[in-house]
Amino acid sequence: MKSYNLELLKLSGLDFVFKNNLKKQAITPSLTSTSQGNNLPQTPQPTLDSLENQYSNCTKCPLSESRNHFVYGEGNPHAKVMLIGEGPGAKEDATGKVFIGPAGELLTKMLAAININREDIYITNIVKCRPPQNRDPFPAEKEACLPYLLEQIELIKPKVLILLGKVAASTLLKDHEGTTLNSFRNKEFYFHKIRTFVTYHPAALLHNAEYKLPAWHDLQHIQNYLISNEQ
Repeated sequence: MKSYNLELLKLSGLDFVFKNNLKKQAITPSLTSTSQGNNLPQTPQPTLDSLENQYSNCTKCPLSESRNHFVYGEGNPHAKVMLIGEGPGAKEDATGKVFIGPAGELLTKMLAAININREDIYITNIVKCRPPQNRDPFPAEKEACLPYLLEQIELIKPKVLILLGKVAASTLLKDHEGTTLNSFRNKEFYFHKIRTFVTYHPAALLHNAEYKLPAWHDLQHIQNYLISNEQ
């Protein structure tokens, strides 16, 4: 009997999983941080919700002129796994929610295939406003939004970063040589001492079936890392 998670992949078009007769690995990663601070008086940190409200009227770059919503990100504020995409699409811009379009639906199924609940992680993008016609964000637009992303990473303190697509990889790993997505996918990275993986953006999988098998290999690699480092 096929597992529920593999059935999700089959429904999303990733049917090569069934051809490999893969043995399901038992993984229930503990994705919620429970670290406790000391008893010394500390200045309260801002919350992600308060920062989203504070930045919602941002006008630091021209993307603010055409947006409907500032799409900050969402998920578990103490997540051990953080996903970073490129930028909001049409549905995200219309609602203010991250990864809810077709690519977001596929992302949810991909995560379920390696036994990760979307509610347990945090998901955001390099830029928080939709570039017109979903073009790649310009360098100045990425630089304007980068402080927001770095602040999110600092507050969440994830153990693992997953960068979805070349835009995310080239923005955060720009000190490393690489001109193609594969040049990032096949190397081991640490961003701010956080283990960082690079894989395909779900939108690319919707348009290019040949990427589905290497994307599944990436997911397995991430799953194996989570298993071996589960606490």
